Amino acid sequence: MKARLYQKYQEAVRPALIEKWKYQNVHRVPRLEKIVINMGVSAQLEKGAVDDAMKDLGVITGRKPVVNRARKSIANFKLRQGQLIGCHVTLRRDVMYEFFDRLVAAALPRIRDFRGLSPRAFDGRGNYSLGVADQTIFPEIELDKIKRTQGMDVTFVTTAQTDAEALDLLKLLGMPFAEGK
Repeated sequence: MKARLYQKYQEAVRPALIEKWKYQNVHRVPRLEKIVINMGVSAQLEKGAVDDAMKDLGVITGRKPVVNRARKSIANFKLRQGQLIGCHVTLRRDVMYEFFDRLVAAALPRIRDFRGLSPRAFDGRGNYSLGVADQTIFPEIELDKIKRTQGMDVTFVTTAQTDAEALDLLKLLGMPFAEGK
């Protein structure tokens, strides 16, 4: 069974994008390619901080995170080569659409004083990144078992050529962007 959001993309979003942007080829229509979730952990924290971040990220995404290590030593940051500095997960296909659906429907509305996401966080190539300050906005996380609050970066990689096309794609998929003045 395909994800609900993927079916919405096939039935409603893709035809709307073709009509608006006048694509001649169906393969030019923008789509979500992958979602990358990254949790960085301060190098000064104890060793258990990376393990806690990996456990939380695994619960949120349903996938085992990959450990990020420092590539080179930087003395000013008290960072040594090979030291654990975080973890990340890359989601594709059905799992990606399920995570997107949970993020938009359940997690983002739980942010305090949420007025929408900034439409200016595109990178110029059609990819969108957002920062989440606290992992407790996800309903999968049990608040009693949290030792420290941990933020994360979520990057939506699309096949769109421009930021405007990617903005339309994400809006039609249900991403709550803040309205400009």
